[in-house]
Amino acid sequence: MAQQRERQQQRGRRTQTSAFAGRRRNCFFCREGVEEVDYKNFNQLRRYLSEKGKIRSRRTTGACRRHQRQVAVAIKRAREMALLPYVSG
Repeated sequence: MAQQRERQQQRGRRTQTSAFAGRRRNCFFCREGVEEVDYKNFNQLRRYLSEKGKIRSRRTTGACRRHQRQVAVAIKRAREMALLPYVSG
């Protein structure tokens, strides 16, 4: 077993050794059945901004590709309308 793990690491494959390796995050919007992300719902969009005001990545938020793109566009529109800040701090 240890030899097999060593061979996989030598090939560049990751092994599932951490506690979170097998768990996938579900997209919040897919679970709720949201078709379009609305830029006017800025309280929901704040979850997808970092403390500095940057848009968080899919890996961090757990959103699917489609909804992450909609979130990014909605945040940019909300920034234009001055509902969200470009930077904070």
